Amino acid sequence: MIGCLGPYPIVATGSLSPSLSKSCNETFRNKQFLAKQQSVCLTSVFKNHQGCNGSYFPSKRSISKRGRSSSKISTVLTDDKSTMSSFEDDAENIGIFRIDPGLEPYKDHFRYRVKRYVEQKKLIEKHEGGLEEFAKGYLKFGFNREENGIIYREWAPAAQEAQLIGDFNGWDGSNHRMEKNQFGVWSIKIHDCDGNPAIPHNSRVKFRFKHGDGVWVDRIPAWIKYATVDPTRFAAPYDGVYWDPAPLERYQFKYPRPPKPSAPRIYEAHVGMSSSESRINSYREFADDILPRIQANNYNTVQLMAVMEHSYYASFGYHVTNFFAVSSRSGTPEDLKYLIDKAHSLGLRVLMDVVHSHASINVIDGLNGFDVGQGSQDSYFHSGERGYHKLWDSRLFKYDNWEVLRFLLSNLQWWIEEFKFDGFRFDGVTSMLYHHHGINMTFTGNYSEYFSEATEMDAVVYLMLANCLIHNILPDATVIAEDVSGMPGLGLPVSEGGIGFDYRLAMAIPDKWIDYLKNKKDDEWSMKDICWSLTNRRYTEKCVSYAESHDQAIVGDKTMAFLLMDKEMYSGMSCLTDASHTIERGIALHKMIHFLTMALGGEGYLNFMGNEFGHPEWIDFPREGNGWSYERCRRQWNLVDTDHLRYKFMNAFDRAMNLLDDKFSFLSSTKQIVSSTNEEEKVYYRVEESQEEDNNSTLVGVKDAYAASDIAKNPEGYVESEVSNLTGVEETLDDAATVVEITEEQAYTGSEGSKGKTEDAKIPSDVAKNLEGSAFVENEVSGLIEVKETAAGSDIREIP
Repeated sequence: MIGCLGPYPIVATGSLSPSLSKSCNETFRNKQFLAKQQSVCLTSVFKNHQGCNGSYFPSKRSISKRGRSSSKISTVLTDDKSTMSSFEDDAENIGIFRIDPGLEPYKDHFRYRVKRYVEQKKLIEKHEGGLEEFAKGYLKFGFNREENGIIYREWAPAAQEAQLIGDFNGWDGSNHRMEKNQFGVWSIKIHDCDGNPAIPHNSRVKFRFKHGDGVWVDRIPAWIKYATVDPTRFAAPYDGVYWDPAPLERYQFKYPRPPKPSAPRIYEAHVGMSSSESRINSYREFADDILPRIQANNYNTVQLMAVMEHSYYASFGYHVTNFFAVSSRSGTPEDLKYLIDKAHSLGLRVLMDVVHSHASINVIDGLNGFDVGQGSQDSYFHSGERGYHKLWDSRLFKYDNWEVLRFLLSNLQWWIEEFKFDGFRFDGVTSMLYHHHGINMTFTGNYSEYFSEATEMDAVVYLMLANCLIHNILPDATVIAEDVSGMPGLGLPVSEGGIGFDYRLAMAIPDKWIDYLKNKKDDEWSMKDICWSLTNRRYTEKCVSYAESHDQAIVGDKTMAFLLMDKEMYSGMSCLTDASHTIERGIALHKMIHFLTMALGGEGYLNFMGNEFGHPEWIDFPREGNGWSYERCRRQWNLVDTDHLRYKFMNAFDRAMNLLDDKFSFLSSTKQIVSSTNEEEKVYYRVEESQEEDNNSTLVGVKDAYAASDIAKNPEGYVESEVSNLTGVEETLDDAATVVEITEEQAYTGSEGSKGKTEDAKIPSDVAKNLEGSAFVENEVSGLIEVKETAAGSDIREIP
């Protein structure tokens, strides 16, 4: 453990979870998995004006005031008319140093970072007309309709000759030779025939070129918007498809984007494995069958995995072959547009899991195939070892190359403009940020680990440009970074000297829960340790917390429910029989862990598809090792839909806790503190001030480590657990973990018609006495207090 380097809470990160492992067989999993790393534990205290240590949670007002303080550097980062001299003269005022003075020793690093960013941005403005114009490369490269014909352009500077081939010319390119300009861009115009496009919609096409050895090779166009494979041929290569449906066949969006929520409640989903049947599900089926489930559970955001085309299904979508093409397994581009429009109609925003950290090594059907005969300066990827990720078996982008920047930035704008995505979750950001890619690297939190020659500055500048572009195009976009290193400033605006992400994933949290479930007895659980892991994050940099994502469910690991209840999930989940101790404990802990994570772990929350009801089995994609079976590459919705099965209780709890945040916005609150972590009673209490000046405090309580936490604003909220102790569960299933919500107009009287056992609710007396508008009577037995009076009314609602 190392001390805080400045007067603010510093970093929240942790051990390297399996989030960078995207495979389903052990060999592939080993290739993907980065070296296990230790948790980063830094102090989160500050020195107040009296010289005392204390926790610091800034109000929104103080943050907004800090953000409004102007400086020349902020102008440079956002104003096209600014000059580099402004930055050089006023580099001392980069906003990140006001937020974290501990970064002062690394001022030269930030000066260089910002200089590189500003210079690159200005070059783009000078030569391309601006960042957004530059990122419209899809209107120039690939296939585009122009007057009386189709223009096809491809960047392949090392090619000696080039042709366009496809169904339209019988795969003979002798009459469709392409011309090369001084920048290595090949082009050809194919004129219409009798007023009709010479290349029919939905027909196959490829780019044929001759490299330096005189050998001709065929490749899928780099900017192709659709790619398909012959399903009747085993391991058949993909073909590029010219996609240009007639106006009447092109999907027209009907619904506006939903407004950006104060905090994202994210449902992570994989369309292909979303069917209850052992097959690949379609975009339209997901839209019609699964989106209503997501809305019913009160999520406000859907995060779609595996959208970009990937030839190997078991890569979970992380070995991308065609960056502008939707995965054809689940349908066409128009089908995906239907899904996103349907989500918007339900009030759900849609994020895409974007992979710009690496690319598939596939040559015939991937971007890697354009490297033939090219040097690093003329390639999408670095040459030699720098261009290859030895654990992922994939290629690494050359982020300082002009055409690579055009390709990747245009890719982001393409998905926003053409498909109406509302933002992105960037995969593998740790690999991008460092030359060592996090391999065999232990991040302890020492700032020298983040700001040194190991930092991949080209990638940092690219990510700054990407976040600037995304928020210019869509100011309300949500952009999330998957980073395990905890790099300071990753979640700060570019204008403050940060990299510009809105959120980072709190990746240490699931590792902590798994460690507890696998290695600790119930009575060994430390409230302080858990609380530290949930709340240890960088000041002003928002996190999306989660207890488990797809990473914790892939083959070789288990879902949290399966860790808790294992084989008894196959025999003990019927309500028609008494629940065993394992089942009662498992369901109660499942509820508590997810709600604690939501209440304390970040400013957003994420759940993977099916985990909301305790999906019992791991994910295993079809592969040779399982006989190419889809048996565990699906979701068993029948389990939660069957009324006499106990899965419904976990699902109802998930729905209720999302509704609670929808009503009280506790995720987005900036005025919050954990006031008590009682090891003996196994209780947490969190006090949160309302965002309105005149409202009272909020009390959050968690009892016995089997309960969850309730957040209510006026005048208090609490959680009651009816579990008598940590080693034995004696109550019925639906009472094992209970949340009771009390609002300002409601009283805790236990009157007829109310739900829950009101006489046992307890909160710490030192906390309760600070709450206004209530009277309390001390409970002499427990040392806590009982709530006897509140404002008025008697309606109490129990959340099962």
